[in-house]
Parts: sequence; structure tokens; C-alpha cells
Amino acid sequence: MQEAHTVTAALPTLSTVKNLPEFFPALGLTHAAIQGQIFKADDRINSRGETIPGNGLAATGAIIRRGRKVLIDVQKYGAWLAGSGA
Repeated sequence: MQEAHTVTAALPTLSTVKNLPEFFPALGLTHAAIQGQIFKADDRINSRGETIPGNGLAATGAIIRRGRKVLIDVQKYGAWLAGSGA
């Protein structure tokens, strides 16, 4: 009989946008503030066709989208916060 091989790779700690402030209580983050950070994560185009630069959160890979569900990798988000000064 074959034994099941265990996966030794560390799985990331994921959180929903709603629960993410619990991981950073000292920052006073709100659900709405995190949604704003996610909205501004990528470069976007304004009504005049000019590019508005993103805040860099998307480049970290912290945002994971599965259909309508948005999950955040807590360690990558924390590193982005520490690096961005936000």
C-alpha cells in the first residue's frame, strides 16, 4: 500500500478583506480603507486617458481573486505596508 506524501511547502495565511484589520489592530485599518487600497492597487486610466499610477499592492502578489471572492496574503500585505509607509 502506498503512503500519502505530505506537502511540506508552507501555505500562506489568507484573510478576507473584512477580517484583515484583525491582523493589524495597531494600525486602525478599516474595511473601507482596505477596499480603497485594493481599488488603487493597479495602474488605471482617468477620463482624459492619462495613466494614474497604482500604489504597488498588486505587484506584491498579496491580492488573490477567485471569482467574486477577494483574499489577501497577510504576510505580503504586511510587507507592503512596512515598505510603503501607508
